[in-house]
Amino acid sequence: MPLRKLWPFRNKKKKPVGTAVEYSVPERVYTPVGLLEIGMYVIELDRPWLDSPFLFQGFEIQNHNEILQLRGCCEYVYIDTTIKRKRRLGKFASHNGPPIDTLSDYGTPPPKLGSFESEIGRAEAVYRQVGRFVTETMQRVSYGGSIDTQTAKAAVAECVASILQSPDAFLWLIQLKNSDEYTAQHSLNVCVLSIVLGRHINLSDANLHNVGLCGLMHDMGKMLVPDHILNKPGRLDPDEMEIMRSHTTQGYDLLKSSENMYPGAIKTALMHHEMLNGKGYPNQLIHRDIPLFTRMVTIADIYDAMTSDRVYQKGRTHLEATSIMADMSGENLEERLVTKFIESLGVYPPGCAVMLTNGAVAIVVEVNESAKLRPKIIVLLDADEQPVPEKVTNLADMPLDERGKLMTIKGIVKAQDYAIDIRQYYRDGVLQKGFAANE
Repeated sequence: MPLRKLWPFRNKKKKPVGTAVEYSVPERVYTPVGLLEIGMYVIELDRPWLDSPFLFQGFEIQNHNEILQLRGCCEYVYIDTTIKRKRRLGKFASHNGPPIDTLSDYGTPPPKLGSFESEIGRAEAVYRQVGRFVTETMQRVSYGGSIDTQTAKAAVAECVASILQSPDAFLWLIQLKNSDEYTAQHSLNVCVLSIVLGRHINLSDANLHNVGLCGLMHDMGKMLVPDHILNKPGRLDPDEMEIMRSHTTQGYDLLKSSENMYPGAIKTALMHHEMLNGKGYPNQLIHRDIPLFTRMVTIADIYDAMTSDRVYQKGRTHLEATSIMADMSGENLEERLVTKFIESLGVYPPGCAVMLTNGAVAIVVEVNESAKLRPKIIVLLDADEQPVPEKVTNLADMPLDERGKLMTIKGIVKAQDYAIDIRQYYRDGVLQKGFAANE
């Protein structure tokens, strides 16, 4: 720690240790420690300041040692993007890509038009309807059929309308994954995640429809890959990998032949495995050659793939996946978009299992925009892992646990480690029971 930070007579006004400091939402940007850079201004940690090596609440990162200290004690922090600092270019600058400015270059999200409770019913109906459309379309394509572009656009429009009401509802539903239906669910989930990211950077409604269609159509070429390769449980050999990678060019040809298909979706089918550093496929493009919507879909694609159970791997938690993506940013993925993507999901995204400070296990229901570390939850198991009556608890209301201590989230856990089947809980009406208990 630089000596000047310990100097008692520095001009900067000290913030007393233990004093809460309020910041407006647009200033506070959730940032995994893997994305931290010199010049960023840290305003909040993922733990009390007293549990860190930093004496003052709020400081500008001055050197790499401070970054290492933050990585050593935190998983994520919040930075203030309104405090202007010079930032170095991303790692891909050497590839002649456009310069990266501040995170505030992208817009801020609009307010939610509705609530999770009022939207979840419609969102579920839309999710099922669009899911059936994707499954039927993929089956038709696998038999040499074509894509009904008009219906695809209408399906995406339904997703956009619901997400603008409450992104949390759809984010909850995409947790209800079935590994036996991975390919179809993956395309729908990437559509949803792309729209959620687009809303978060304040894209127009028309562009939300476009980026959603890019996500929905991005993997259609996989239906032209032989099943024994597409669903192989083990590692692909080099020849099989070459065939698998052909889904990008096959998807491009398929969408190009589809009547009235959005051109951006055609490009995304071809380019969604390209990386900023030119080491992707099929054409080794660099950042400046990869469209924005493709870069967005690539991020959504990687996240959903990592958090899904597959025949050859168990899905990672949100925290594990975002940590890996943070490491990939700059070199492979656009740093600003990765940060915005993680921010759009929240620290604790809807549908994820969390452990509370009293040892209880809960499911996150809805993110509070003004208090993202304190979402609405439903406690499922007590500290002894025994079931408890379902009830929605809003952690932003600062509830106390049975010991009279403030109830907060300790961290994300894997639902399967506690024999929690989110799909079964949903079928059993856990959300309806939880909200009804509050009436």
